[in-house]
Parts: sequence; structure tokens; C-alpha cells
Amino acid sequence: MAEPEIPDELLAGYACILTDVAATGRRLTRDELEERRRLGREAAETGFQLRALVVRHLAAARADWPVVTSADGAATDSVLAAVEQAIDAFGEGFERAQRMTVRREEAARREFIDDLLYGRSDLGRLAERATRFGLRLSRAHAVAVATGPEAYTETDSVPRTVEAALLARFSGRKILLTTKDGRLVCIAPGSQPDVLRYFAKQAHAATDGGRVAVGRPHYGPGGVVHSYDEALDALDLAERMDLDDPVLYAADLLVYPVLTRDRQAMADLVRSQLGPLRKARGGAEPLLKTLSVYFDAGCVAAETARRLSLSVRALTYRLERIHQLTGSDPSDPMHRYTLQTAVIGARLLDWPDKEL
Repeated sequence: MAEPEIPDELLAGYACILTDVAATGRRLTRDELEERRRLGREAAETGFQLRALVVRHLAAARADWPVVTSADGAATDSVLAAVEQAIDAFGEGFERAQRMTVRREEAARREFIDDLLYGRSDLGRLAERATRFGLRLSRAHAVAVATGPEAYTETDSVPRTVEAALLARFSGRKILLTTKDGRLVCIAPGSQPDVLRYFAKQAHAATDGGRVAVGRPHYGPGGVVHSYDEALDALDLAERMDLDDPVLYAADLLVYPVLTRDRQAMADLVRSQLGPLRKARGGAEPLLKTLSVYFDAGCVAAETARRLSLSVRALTYRLERIHQLTGSDPSDPMHRYTLQTAVIGARLLDWPDKEL
């Protein structure tokens, strides 16, 4: 497709300036430079390409080159200097307009992302704005959130690296990648789980082993907020439960919110089952950690001892001490489920650091 023809209005007064400069040897005045900048801004807002505009200026200079009679070439030098000044001022105005456009676009994008992830704004209006950024909110979307050792902004190398990898792999897909509160956020159609899996892989590598959580797909503008909240909750849960998985899926963690849905009942269970551990030397935390590792190791004493850097004999003593204090035997299948549920509840409720 041929580029649109550049109108003469964008070069208004250009030939007259060159003619006058050839006769006087002067430089462009402040008003003339400001007029070139204004025309440059107008050209940028109209949508012309800077390269084509520079070529047009050079072609006009050649076509309207003033008659030079000076034998020493001083007039020619003056005209060339005027061409340089005019194009430079024009380009400055053009670039300034482009920067303003980029800032406006970025501000609109940030406002849209804030409204989308926080559930603000009218949902119908939000859905209309979403099409501008490649999202169809009438369909299901899922959100992945990645954290690293530091807070990130969109200009940092980590988000740019992840974005480049996603664009190279999924060019043309409806994906929105951004940063929010120092975390990387990726929004993708719920029907394309491969996008978020790949994002998780790239973000984990780019953040030097950071953690990624993926929310479930949900429909509508409110669905993005729901999925985003699920991903954040999964990250918070992983922190409190000391989960080792680098990639967490909210769908795999649904048992935890179920367990804490009746918070008071869970608090009562923790107090009744684990409260006696406070009487142990060193408090409840060492024995609570022993139980947590014991259950994570499948109740295998040798593996638990290895993970805790204990001898099997020392581990056996700790388990017996837990039995003595609580009345529940961790090795007894009849007691194990209750104890394990209480241990999970303790982690979810930050016990014993927080009183229940």
C-alpha cells in the first residue's frame, strides 16, 4: 500500500525561508523554528512517518533551491545550514508529539489495568475499553501473577524479557502483560492455558526462581478480577504454608479455602489439638514444624528425619512428645487426619505467631 501523500501545508514557508537565507546568510529566527516544531507536531498527530517527512523536506529543498551567485559558496553553506535547522526543529516537534501520545496511551493503559484488576468502572464500559487492548471480556480469561526477589515495573528488563518471549511464541494471541504492585501479571483467554503455562516458565526463569500463581478461568469483566484475586491468594497461601512448588494453580488449592471457610471452627480445632504444644521446651513451633514435615514426607520417619537434619531416634522422641502433650499419635491413622488438618489450619491462621 502506497503511503499517503504529504500535503504542502506541512512545508508552509519552507521555500521562502531558504530563499531569504540565501540572500542574507542569516539563521532561522526563533519564530521560524517554533513554526517548524508546530508543523512537526501536526505531522505526527496526522500519522505521517518521520522518514517520509525528512525525504519530503530534502526533495523540496532540491526543487526550490535558491539561485546562489556567491563565488565562495557562503550562500550555499547558509542554505544547507537552514535546511539542517528546519529539519531538526521539525523532527523535534514530531518526536515531542509522539512522546506525548505514548504517555497518553500509557496512562490510558494503566487506568484500564487498574480498573480491570480492581473491578472498578462500569462493566459495560470496561468491556468496550478492553477491545482496544486486545481483550474480549465476554469470554473467559485467566490471570497469572509472578513474584521475584524485587519489585518490577514495565520498563525493567525482566518484564521486557518475558514479554519478548511471549510475543515470539504467541504472536497474534490476545494477551495482556503488565506489572502491578511490583509483580508481573499476564491475562490470557481461558481457552488457551498453554499461554499461562509458558508465561509461568519464562517468569520463573527471568525472576531467578520466582514463584508464579495461576487463577482459574472466569467469564466477563468481573471474571478477570476473580482470577487475579485467586492468583494473589495462592501466592499468599504458598507463603504461609511454606509450599515449595514454583508454579501454583488455584484449582489445585481449593481445599485450603474450604478448610478455613468456618474460621472459628478451624481456630477451635487448632487450639484443642495443638494448643498443648505450647508447654513443650522451646514452645510450639519446633514440634509444629516436625508435624508439618512429617506429613509432607508421607509419614515416613527416615525421610522426615533427613529433611529436618535429625536422627531417626531424635525424630521418634519428638513424635512421642507430641503424643504425650496432645493425646494424639501422629503415626496412628485414626489420629493422623485430625492432626494434619489442625497443622494446615495453624499455617493458614498463622498460629502460634497470632493468637486465635
